[in-house]
Amino acid sequence: MRELEYPYKSEYIISKKKQIEKELESRLKNSSNILNIKIAILAGSTINEFKNILNLFLLNNGIKADFYLSQYNKYYEEAVFENDELLEFNPDIVYVFTTCRNINHDFDAATDLTSIDEKLEFECNKFLSIWEGIKNKYNATIIQNNFEYPPYRLLGNKDISDKHGLSNFLKRLNDKFYEYCEKDKSFYICDINYISANYGLDKWHNERNYALYKLPCDLMAFVDIAFNVCNIIKSIYGKNKKALAIDLDNTIWGGVISEDGISNLKVGPETAEGEIYLNFQKYLKKFKSLGVLLNVVSKNDEEVAIDGIKNTDGVLEVDDFVDIKANWEPKSDNIIEISKKLNIGSDAFAFIDDNPMERDLVRTGVKGIGILNVDSPETYIKTLDKSGFIETTNITKEDIEKIESYKQNIKRDEYKNQFINYNEYLKSLNMKAVVSNFEKKYYDRISQLSNKSNQFNLTTKRYSLTDIEHISEDENYLALYGKLSDKFGDNGIVSLIIAKIENDVSHIELFLMSCRVLKRDMEYKMLDEFVNRCKEIKVNKIVGNYIKTDKNKMVKNLYADFGFIKVSEDANENSKWELCGINNYKPKCDVIELIGEGKLYD
Repeated sequence: MRELEYPYKSEYIISKKKQIEKELESRLKNSSNILNIKIAILAGSTINEFKNILNLFLLNNGIKADFYLSQYNKYYEEAVFENDELLEFNPDIVYVFTTCRNINHDFDAATDLTSIDEKLEFECNKFLSIWEGIKNKYNATIIQNNFEYPPYRLLGNKDISDKHGLSNFLKRLNDKFYEYCEKDKSFYICDINYISANYGLDKWHNERNYALYKLPCDLMAFVDIAFNVCNIIKSIYGKNKKALAIDLDNTIWGGVISEDGISNLKVGPETAEGEIYLNFQKYLKKFKSLGVLLNVVSKNDEEVAIDGIKNTDGVLEVDDFVDIKANWEPKSDNIIEISKKLNIGSDAFAFIDDNPMERDLVRTGVKGIGILNVDSPETYIKTLDKSGFIETTNITKEDIEKIESYKQNIKRDEYKNQFINYNEYLKSLNMKAVVSNFEKKYYDRISQLSNKSNQFNLTTKRYSLTDIEHISEDENYLALYGKLSDKFGDNGIVSLIIAKIENDVSHIELFLMSCRVLKRDMEYKMLDEFVNRCKEIKVNKIVGNYIKTDKNKMVKNLYADFGFIKVSEDANENSKWELCGINNYKPKCDVIELIGEGKLYD
C-alpha cells in the first residue's frame, strides 16, 4: 500500500488507521502466504497507539500479528518474574520499548564519578536480567530500543563528553547494549537514537503529552518507530528485497545517453550534479557486500547502455550487475524475466527509476515489487536508505558471496546447452555435498535460509536464531544442513531438513532448498542421507506435510517423487505423506558425491 511506503505521511496514517487496517485485512483475506507471529511489547510508557500503527506496517508486509501488551511501566517485572499470562501467550518476539525517560538519572555535576559508574552498572544489570529472563522463559527473539538523547543538556556541549552529563551516561549505556548485541545474534536493536535525531529532538520530546498521557515521545514519532520495528521483524523472517532493478538515464547518471551521448552524461566530481550521481553509484555498489543483486532495466539499446556503464566516470562497472536488460520491452516484463533467470520471485525486487510513469507501470505489472518513490537525484540515497527494503539483521558468508553464486548459475546454464542428456550434464558438474547435523558456526545462515526460502519449501515454517539453537540441542530432533559445490564454485549451505522424532516415527517439520541450486538433484541427496540417519536411530516411518502457499507450488508433488504415499489432503490442497518401511528405501541420487566437511573446498 502506497500510504505505508516511504516517504509516508504520519498524520495521514494516524488519522486513517482504521480504514487502512480494514483495507489491508481485506487484501490478505484470501492469501495463502501470510506469516502469523506473536509479539509481546513490554513498555515503560503508554504504547497502545504504537501497537496499532505497528500492526498496519506488518499487515502491509504480509505479517499478521497477535499482540500482548505489558501493564504500564511493568516491563521489568513482566520479563523477570513469573508471568503465567505471557507464558501462555508464548511470544515469538518480545519488544522491550524503553526510552531515556525510563533511566534513573538522579545525578548532577556534584555527584562523584564512582557513584555514576555504579548507576550505569545497575542499569546494565537491570536490562541484562530482562533479556536473560525473556530468553530463559519464552525462548523468544528480542528487539530492544537503545536510548535517545535527553530533552536537555545540563552541561551544555560538555554533556556528551563529561561523565556527569546525562548524554554521556546514555551514550555509555547504549555502548553496553551494542556489546551484548554483538554476542547474541537473536537480539536486535531498534535505533531510536537515530530515529529521534532524524525526527528532531525538540519535536520528539513532547513534554505536555508525556505529562498528560505518559507518551514516551511525540505521537507522530510512533509512526517512524513502528516502521523501523517492522523492518527488523520482516528482515528476521526473510521478507527483505533481494535484488534491485535499476534504470540508467537520469537515475545512475544525469542525462539521456541516446540523445546526449556518453561525453555529455553527468556523473563524476567535476560538477555538483555529476557528484550527486557519483555518490549514488558509490552507495549502490556497497549493496553487493550485503548480497543484494544489482540489475539494470533500461529502455536503451544494449550496446549503448553497456558503453555508458563502461565509459562514464561512475564507479559501477558491468561486472557489478548480475543481469543487464537494455531494450525497448516493458520494464515489468524484463524484471519478471530476470527473476525467472535468477530463480527468485519478482516480488523480491525493488525498482529504482526517475520516471513516475515507468514506476506506475512496473507497480501494476509486477505484483509485490518494491517501488522507490524518488524525487530529485539528491534524494535517491536518502529514499532508498530509509525505504526499509533491505534491512540488515545478520550478514553471513553466503550473503557476501551470493552475487558470484548467481553469476556461476548463469555459466552453468550456458554450459548445460552443450548436453542433450540432462543427467550427463549433472554428472559432468562433478558435484560434491556435505550433509551434516546443525553446527553452531552455521546457526546464522541456517536461520536465515529458513526464513528466506519460499519456493522450494514444503511447509514454509520460519525459525528464529533462538529456535535453531534450541532445536540443535534437543535430542528429539534430527536437523541436517546440506552444502553443495561443483566445478563452477561453492554454493555454501543450500538445504535444510528439520524433523521431530516421536518413538519410531520421524515428522518432517521443514524441508527446503535454496532456489540457487534448483534442478541439480540436491533434494534427493538430502533425502538419501536423511533416511540413512533415520535408519541409524531405528525410525521406521517418515511423515511429511505439504502446506500450500502462493509461492511453493513447485514442490506440491515432491513427496510423490520421493516415493511417499499421500494419506490425506484438505480443501486448500495441504497434504500429508508417509514413507513406511524405510529399510527398503533405495538411494535416489547418483550425480552428487557425499564427502566430509573438511574435504569440500579441496
